[in-house]
Amino acid sequence: MKRGKKIILNVLLVCFSLIFLGSAFVLGRYFFQAHQTSSDIKALQEMKESTEEPSEEEKKIIKEHGLLKKFAKLYKKNSDIAGWIKIDGTEIDYPVMHTSDDEQFYIHRNFNKDDDSNGLPFLAGNCDISIKNSNFLIYGHHMRSGLMFTGIMDYQDESFYKKHPTFSFDTLYENGEYKVLAAFFTEVSSNSGAFDFYNWSGELDEERFNKYVKEAEKRSLYKTGEKAKFGRSLVTLVTCSYHVNNGRFVVIGVKKD
Repeated sequence: MKRGKKIILNVLLVCFSLIFLGSAFVLGRYFFQAHQTSSDIKALQEMKESTEEPSEEEKKIIKEHGLLKKFAKLYKKNSDIAGWIKIDGTEIDYPVMHTSDDEQFYIHRNFNKDDDSNGLPFLAGNCDISIKNSNFLIYGHHMRSGLMFTGIMDYQDESFYKKHPTFSFDTLYENGEYKVLAAFFTEVSSNSGAFDFYNWSGELDEERFNKYVKEAEKRSLYKTGEKAKFGRSLVTLVTCSYHVNNGRFVVIGVKKD
């Protein structure tokens, strides 16, 4: 009887050891990928901030597409880039991608289009950065490593908002600074009480613009005092939140005059 118990304990010990090793491997791979992604992003940041004179090919790209000079090298590397998002006080300092025919192409891919669980921030498929009177809806992962759009969760605290009331979203064609208008929790659900923010992207007419802003202000965790007038672009930043099933955290900014 004692021998049988000993065998069972040994088997359980082996099983638990294998589970531990397996978990350690998965966790190690996760953070190795995060480190690699951070290195790749840093290289892209350096490319954007380069003070080198553009090559002849890059000058041609700038002229042909009307790009800002800082995006020429990045566009040459991957023409799916739509702009750059940066929020001071967070890790958010990333390229924003756009593939209208496959909206989520970069949900698990990096700038080289290789598999990457961190993905990259990406615009909703129906957005067009050449249309200024738009709601630019940008999605990004909420990663345990702190990468991608984890940082927008800081806006749930009014104290963080007061220190960082603005963020930048520069498109290929122009720089843009946005004032935070609202920050709130919601969910992707057929529930009548849920806010279907994902159906309000792209170009908005005056009626839809005003309805969207009003709904956002009503749901905001705090009052920012900012006013959004029709004709000014909006940026809606979205990441997953775990307060409910299919939860989302949303930050909306309105472009400064």
